[in-house]
Amino acid sequence: MSAAVEEGRRDDGERGSAIVEFVFIALVVFVPLVYLVAGFSAVQRGVFAADAAAREAGRAVATAPDPATGLARAEAAAALAVADQAVDATDVTVAYVPAGVECSATTGGYLPTLAPGEEFSVCVTVTVRVPLLPEFIDANTATGQFVVERDRYVDA
Repeated sequence: MSAAVEEGRRDDGERGSAIVEFVFIALVVFVPLVYLVAGFSAVQRGVFAADAAAREAGRAVATAPDPATGLARAEAAAALAVADQAVDATDVTVAYVPAGVECSATTGGYLPTLAPGEEFSVCVTVTVRVPLLPEFIDANTATGQFVVERDRYVDA
C-alpha cells in the first residue's frame, strides 16, 4: 500500500505541466506562424492591388477623350483599386511605357498620346508594408502591368 501512496505523490509533482508546455509551444510555434501568414497576406494583397490598379488605370486612360483627362482618370482609378485592397494609397505610382517594354525597364518618361490604334502599357507600383515592421522598411513592392490598345476607330 505504501508503494501506491508513493506513486500518487510522484504524479502530484507533474500536475499542471501540460498547460505550461502548451503555452510554451503556442508562443514558440503559433505566434511566429500567425505573423508569417499576416505578412504573406499583406504582400499578396499588394500584388492583387497592383494588378487591379494597372487594369483599371489602363481602362480609364484608354477611354479618355484627351491625354490630360486620361492621365487624371488613370491616377484616380489606380487609387480606388488600391484602396479596395486596403493598401495605403499614398504608396502608388502610375507610369507608362511603350508597347513591348517591361515595367522594370522604365523610368516613367513615356506619356501616351491616345492616338487611334496606339499601344502602350500602364505600370502601377504599390509599396506594401509588412505588419509590425518599422516604417523605413518598405522594400516589398509589387508592380502590375496592363497593355492598352487604343481603339483604331475613335475620333481623334
